[in-house]
Amino acid sequence: MKKFYLLTSLLIIIFLMSCGTPNDPESIIGGDGGYKIVSKYATSGYAQDIVIKDTVAFICQGQAGLITVSISNPNQPRFLSELTYGLRGYGYKIAKKDSIIYLATGTFGVNIVNVKDPFKPLIVPENRAISPAKNFHIMGDFLFTAVSEEGVNISKIVDPAHPDIRQTFFIPGFGQAVCTSADSNYLLIASGEVGLSIFDISDFQDGYNIYPLLGTLDTPGFAEDVIIHPNLPIAFVACGTGGLVIADYSDTNDVKIVGSFSTGGYAKEVFYQNNKVYVATELRGLQIIDVSNVTSPFLIGTVETEYALGLTADDKYIYVADEKEGLIVVSTP
Repeated sequence: MKKFYLLTSLLIIIFLMSCGTPNDPESIIGGDGGYKIVSKYATSGYAQDIVIKDTVAFICQGQAGLITVSISNPNQPRFLSELTYGLRGYGYKIAKKDSIIYLATGTFGVNIVNVKDPFKPLIVPENRAISPAKNFHIMGDFLFTAVSEEGVNISKIVDPAHPDIRQTFFIPGFGQAVCTSADSNYLLIASGEVGLSIFDISDFQDGYNIYPLLGTLDTPGFAEDVIIHPNLPIAFVACGTGGLVIADYSDTNDVKIVGSFSTGGYAKEVFYQNNKVYVATELRGLQIIDVSNVTSPFLIGTVETEYALGLTADDKYIYVADEKEGLIVVSTP
């Protein structure tokens, strides 16, 4: 009888172990929803973020600087150039206007690179520091830079290579990322532990005015990134361990969470396209979430990568900056 109980107990333990745990990726990650990895390109550094222009991808890769890769054939990305020497700091985020690249490097501020010739990128000397630079948003001829505890910097970039600083103003919390509403009346800021902050910039005055704080929204987790719906007063916020949070700011005095989705990973960056939100979730890879009904988002699929940090997309492909794997190109269904 003792042998029977011992054998039964052993079988139960084996069964429970085989079921996995809530932290086991296989217990959370479902199918890919038809989104398929078509190629990978190993970058020389730790890929952090990516922007694309036509058939060229620009990837910031930490201390290894900027790498430029041809994606004219997405199935076979091809090296074009790399720029490391002369760049300052650790490149976290990247933005582009015309032929100018901006790299956010924390306390080292903003590195500016001319990529008119992607085979020969050139550093643009810049003496006026915008720091500690965390992330960017471009609205017309203005560059908004989230500068952590300093708040938000506004610079005019009629000449993109030489930002003309208008001001830096304080915000609640630490500025991690910024974007503007579709009508350019509001500035939305992912403010770390504080959540989402919204400022009135309707009376912009060439970036010189004092902008009132309209409201804040306490979000779960740590607000890392924010984007807006192109047609609705809806913001999508990447909230780290809090996953994806969907906020309605139609009443800026009473901003409300109307939907959310637990990504199971650390929601780092978000990208909106055609009623879908793509989320880079570090260890949980790329997640594709249907937000056609913002109050009931649901997972379409997950593309497993090792450490997804940044992303962008065009009509046919999603491009992921993965710290361990480099550039990952994913086809859409």
